[in-house]
Amino acid sequence: MDAWVRFSAQSQARERLCRAAQYACSLLGHALQRHGASPELQKQIRQLEGHLSLGRKLLRLGNSTDALESAKRAVHLSDVVLRFCITVSHLNRALYFACDNVLWAGKSGLAPRVDQEKWAQRSFRYYLFSLIMNLSRDAYEIRLLMEQETSAYSRRMKVSGVGVSGGVETGGPGGPGTPGGSLPQLALKFRLRILLLARVLRGHPPLLLDVLRNACDLFIPLDKLGLWRCGPGIVGLCGLISSILSILTLICPWLRLKP
Repeated sequence: MDAWVRFSAQSQARERLCRAAQYACSLLGHALQRHGASPELQKQIRQLEGHLSLGRKLLRLGNSTDALESAKRAVHLSDVVLRFCITVSHLNRALYFACDNVLWAGKSGLAPRVDQEKWAQRSFRYYLFSLIMNLSRDAYEIRLLMEQETSAYSRRMKVSGVGVSGGVETGGPGGPGTPGGSLPQLALKFRLRILLLARVLRGHPPLLLDVLRNACDLFIPLDKLGLWRCGPGIVGLCGLISSILSILTLICPWLRLKP
């Protein structure tokens, strides 16, 4: 079991390095095309990107099993929302990797009759659903932390004997009942929420890293499925950023969001 864990971790590290190199090639190819580089050089970059993509698929051959095992563990989480989001995310990842395995068989020549376009679209749909679940989980955790932060602040104010002043909560001058006071009040509340959000994310680096990584990854399936055409430059940049963040979680395990 220990040997399998080490092998899986090594394969994961290699896959993420290949992923970073693949999206770096995508970004470089877009830059070369914009600056009028020679067609031969552009062709070589595209070929290198394709080889890296195929290599990644080979390294991900056992990931469906790992995703299913992660889903089985997530079923036992006590929090209902986290249990739902994480379990559904892992199940979609398992299906995504299964489609990816079929694509690898088609591209490597083992199954030449595979409709690669159809299976690619299926894999990106499952990938998109997984990312949506990940971002939903992130939003839920952010909400919980913001509520905890607000409650802690209220307790500190009560202990220190400081009450809430002004018209934001009491309906005093500038409150909702005052003509023209509603918009400034909403602006103030919005600003306070943004500051609270920034404080929560700053105090929880794993959550911040997970939000950034999932947000960057979201552009990839959106572009591939034609839901929001971003272009190869944006896809390459977002893929490179999310790959670097993923590598960072391997180097510093404490930055990985748990559970």
